[in-house]
Amino acid sequence: MSRIAVIGGSGFSALAGTHAPEGPGVATPYGLTSAPIVTAFLAGREVLFLPRHGPRHQIAPHRINYRANVWALKDAGARYLLALAAVGGIGPAYGPGVLAVPDQIIDYTYEREHSFYGGDGGEVVHTDFTYPYCEELRQALLRAGRIAGLDPVDGGTYGATQGPRLETAAEVIRLERDGCDLVGMTGMPEAALSRELGLCYACCAFVVNWAAGKAEGVIRMEEIEANLAQCNAGVGRWLVAFMQSFDPGARASGA
Repeated sequence: MSRIAVIGGSGFSALAGTHAPEGPGVATPYGLTSAPIVTAFLAGREVLFLPRHGPRHQIAPHRINYRANVWALKDAGARYLLALAAVGGIGPAYGPGVLAVPDQIIDYTYEREHSFYGGDGGEVVHTDFTYPYCEELRQALLRAGRIAGLDPVDGGTYGATQGPRLETAAEVIRLERDGCDLVGMTGMPEAALSRELGLCYACCAFVVNWAAGKAEGVIRMEEIEANLAQCNAGVGRWLVAFMQSFDPGARASGA
């Protein structure tokens, strides 16, 4: 049976009704995962859960062991990976509080382990990444969002930056010129690694601030935290609606 996994982002160290996982991560050929993998039930359906930043949000985006996380979830039986991501908004349709399901990504990260095929005496594989997100899962998320009355934005390009600092206003101008609508720090290499392992991966993005230079003044953590709290309830409803409505294999997969 194909299992569903949720990768928790900022503000989501645990699923509703559960505690953040404690203890060492799962051992893999690529090191330890960010935290233990929890098996829980959401809307009466089994789901795997792994917080990418660790149980206390203690792992910075550029320090996350993405390979271990994705490998361990597949090894636990996951076929569908639903990635939660707090992001900044760049395009006018992506203001604070907006929920979105991006359909493209641009990678600006560096010095991360981007592949399971490093060429270190092993196989070199060139994986097609034309459409980085699984369309089956994207469409399922959009349907669930509408069922929950949330009206998530369909599509958009996620710009993945290195972090952990936020971007400069000039960097955001470049991102916008490149076609980015959203900016976050964890979308890559998570999406590419999932594709290498043949997993169906999609992003449930929630906007917690305007990107640098898109609003007056500087970005304040108080603003981010307030918007994150506002988004939490909506994302929780979205996940419940998804678990209640998702029918694996009902539509052709883009993975």
